[in-house]
Amino acid sequence: MLICGINASHTASAVLVRDGQVLSALQEERPTRVKNKSGYPSQAIRVLLEHHGISCRDVDAWVFGGYETYSEHGMKEGDRSARIMSYKKMLSPVGQLKRMLRNTPIRKRLHESRREMHLEELLTHGVARDRIHTIEHHRCHAATAYYGPGADSDVLVITADGAGDSLCATVSIPDSNGRLKRLASIGESHSVGNLWSVITALLSMVPLEHEYKLMGMAPYADGDRADKAKALFSQAFESSDDGLWKRAKGVPDMMFSYEYWRRKLEFTRFDYVCAGLQAFTEEFLTSWVRGWIHRTGRCKIRLSGGVFMNVKLNKGIAELPEVDDLFVFPSCGDETNSFGAAWAFMEDQGDADRIEALKTLYLGPDPKLDDYSRSALKARELGWQVTTPHIIEVAIADLLVRGEVVARVSGREEFGARSLGNRAILADPSRTDVVKIVNKAIKCRDFWMPFAPSVIFEHADRHVHNPKNLAAQYMILAFDSKNTHEVQAACHPEDATIRPQIVTRESNPAYHRLLEEFHSRTGRGTILNTSLNIHGEPIVSSPEDAISVMQRSGLNHLALGNYLISKPAIQ
Repeated sequence: MLICGINASHTASAVLVRDGQVLSALQEERPTRVKNKSGYPSQAIRVLLEHHGISCRDVDAWVFGGYETYSEHGMKEGDRSARIMSYKKMLSPVGQLKRMLRNTPIRKRLHESRREMHLEELLTHGVARDRIHTIEHHRCHAATAYYGPGADSDVLVITADGAGDSLCATVSIPDSNGRLKRLASIGESHSVGNLWSVITALLSMVPLEHEYKLMGMAPYADGDRADKAKALFSQAFESSDDGLWKRAKGVPDMMFSYEYWRRKLEFTRFDYVCAGLQAFTEEFLTSWVRGWIHRTGRCKIRLSGGVFMNVKLNKGIAELPEVDDLFVFPSCGDETNSFGAAWAFMEDQGDADRIEALKTLYLGPDPKLDDYSRSALKARELGWQVTTPHIIEVAIADLLVRGEVVARVSGREEFGARSLGNRAILADPSRTDVVKIVNKAIKCRDFWMPFAPSVIFEHADRHVHNPKNLAAQYMILAFDSKNTHEVQAACHPEDATIRPQIVTRESNPAYHRLLEEFHSRTGRGTILNTSLNIHGEPIVSSPEDAISVMQRSGLNHLALGNYLISKPAIQ
């Protein structure tokens, strides 16, 4: 059976699964070059089908992750203010009225009309309507967490996000047949994830995009004023003995709480707001997870949903003495619901035992040799130096040791929000000056935001304090760092925490070779790794995208397949 899983909401994506094996996956933002593109992922589907020589008629099932779908929009460079204003309108009384009308016959007809628009392209390509299916949003999140590392009868599966199909969180365990059974759910009006989006907008950052900036700022502030902000957030929620939580009396639906929080937090400095929100989130949700561990007696935890993109929250959960093992599905926002939709559909078909554990996130198309050659030719035409070193990883390591910043495009692109080395900007993490170089020349990131490292598996213990030996190959878990001075440019500068990608030879032989070469020269098996993109744009997809970034930035070196491209040195 060939299944196409589809996420047509925020961060649209598609995945192809054949007989339980993930063949390829792609976010709509990559081919369209529009950050966090929402809606029906027509271009991603086209690219995946063409890559495998498959037609629409060859696909046995088209499975949507979630009944609620989004219109097609995304974060374009320069429209930051427009996105914030659009979000504020959604939080307005008009937006609240639309929410109230959602379950009325009128609203349902409007919703179904939008779904029909998303289905139209499939139907016009000859797809029979009985091949199109839908799986509830949080069930998709739960399926990613459960089936992603391989099904296990002893796990506790927890989801949390902003909202999806009227819920913001769920708790599930496998039943005697290995199917996930939901034990509890929490309605969207009580959403901690939506609280983060509202506070992000309140701080004049882009909601559903810049929440990570609040998390990055949080460690810089502490003391009484941060504690007061935390108390305000804590007082807005109440936990109950049945393992649920809700808004406290008098607190509005979190989606429409902008004015409520504006009044509460007025004249509170923004770093104290960030610190208070992060501290509340860690304490509140860690306690919630602990409660369900005690209720179920299960100590192996599986997490998914956008709230768990918060790596410091994940760190707190991992450090609970009750937790024996923790798996967080990588890039666990809505973009991965395409995976969950396919896997949950297989479960419904009685084929759950055929689902293969996810072995890699290098799931995008692999550029052809001609793609690399054409981009190298363009580089020559621009007056840049193009060479073909005998071993490209050796050449990259030599440049890194000299203090140079090098971008790398190699093989299949990684799926999700974080670079895993194949579409990456690399630097020596022991040099603090590279942070300013990367930010000023290429990334244009906010000054307080930390970078992260790729760490070779054989020497991970030198830099990552990981006493439970948790798998950490996807930059979705945070740890305390060790020998921090050697990785200071790839740790959080304030609390020295580290968000590593631990690289094995099996997961990425070429990238592992690069880390080996760097280790042989420095005695340090770790490299600063950040995504290859300009701020506000998606991670690059093709060699052509990488050349474009090099043209529009201060990037001086690019390893493009087996080509090494360098701009002329300034005399």
